[in-house]
Amino acid sequence: MITEHALLPVRPGREAEFEAAFARARPLIAGSPGFRGLTLSRSAETPTTYLLLVLWDSIEQHTVGFRGSPEYAEWKALLHHFYDPFPVVEHFRPVIGD
Repeated sequence: MITEHALLPVRPGREAEFEAAFARARPLIAGSPGFRGLTLSRSAETPTTYLLLVLWDSIEQHTVGFRGSPEYAEWKALLHHFYDPFPVVEHFRPVIGD
């Protein structure tokens, strides 16, 4: 299992619009092979920053599968214009867990 981690810096004043767009974009990623679930959280200290955590079966199912799909083009069109600067995405493997 892989956790994709992205801090999403949303342009100030566009938070509600971003959340609505994300709700429309969610089914695009949810239908991708290897997708296991996601959470989107908003920072209590910096309300323009969101934390996206996505569970994948493998890194390649995200980086090759989803990012190479037509659904990713739609995802990008719905969401990427909200970010400033563009987020850094990293992938994590579990070391200790339940």
